[in-house]
Amino acid sequence: MRIVITGGGGFLGQRLARRLAREGRIGDQPVTELTLFDIVAPPPPDAPFPVRSVAGDVADLPANAMPMGTDIVFHLAAVVSAAAEADYDLGRRVNLRGTDAVVDSCRRLTRPPRVVFTSSVASFSAAPDEVIGPATRQVPANSYGAQKAAAELILADATRRGFLDAVTLRLPTVSIRPGRPNKAASSFVSSILREPLGGEEAELPVADDFRLWITSPAHATDWLLHAATLDTAAMGPDRSVNPPGLTVSVGEMLAALEAAKPGAAALVRRVAAPEIQAIVATWPARFDPARALALGFAAHGPLEALVAEFLAETRGAA
Repeated sequence: MRIVITGGGGFLGQRLARRLAREGRIGDQPVTELTLFDIVAPPPPDAPFPVRSVAGDVADLPANAMPMGTDIVFHLAAVVSAAAEADYDLGRRVNLRGTDAVVDSCRRLTRPPRVVFTSSVASFSAAPDEVIGPATRQVPANSYGAQKAAAELILADATRRGFLDAVTLRLPTVSIRPGRPNKAASSFVSSILREPLGGEEAELPVADDFRLWITSPAHATDWLLHAATLDTAAMGPDRSVNPPGLTVSVGEMLAALEAAKPGAAALVRRVAAPEIQAIVATWPARFDPARALALGFAAHGPLEALVAEFLAETRGAA
């Protein structure tokens, strides 16, 4: 299987690349070649198959970023939420024109590849207690969400035309991400756990009763791999899935933090950040997972397991 990851230098792209390199297979098929594409050439993992790193602009995707014979494309390249809100032109270029470029590259291939696209919880807006089902209409309240929802339609139509075979995952907020805070409006969802677990202060821009829909990095990676090998005949024309994430409150996250490291919750400082609150306040926290479960996407474990996963991986990397 020849695989391409756009956004291959990002957190999920690198995690997915390492997983493919470690296992050497996707489903029951061996990986024969991996291409990682990003604005800067991504670091390649050690792998038992050739790995190519390609740099460029996703809106002007170079030919060598999508080699002939590509079987699976993980389209992860994106400008994140707060950055897309702050720079409208950049968000449209990467999130919309970048998706157009992926479609055009797929059209040049000799056979249509599977395209796994990461959309977002931000493509919806909802009241705090509203449950989002498979047929809930997407009404995004920010530019990032609108761009993701539009890209979903572009890929669904390209599937209908036979150019590719898309599966879109509307990912929950991924936590706990390693590294440092980024420009995503949801960055605090990782930092209020990650930094205190490392003995550092973190800023919290929302109330303790604010509820979120989250997933661990391991579950997100599992879902991406499942989407790559899923029998899409069962999906029909609707190629988007709300995977079975975890609904939690900030207060529950802080309680899990305190249980994992007593005293750590005191390192979380409440701050005023109206620009962040304006974006995340519209994101729904409750989803009906029935369709995702029927399609074989694995249910999420408890919050405590998410924290334990991060601690285990952090110790393993030390």
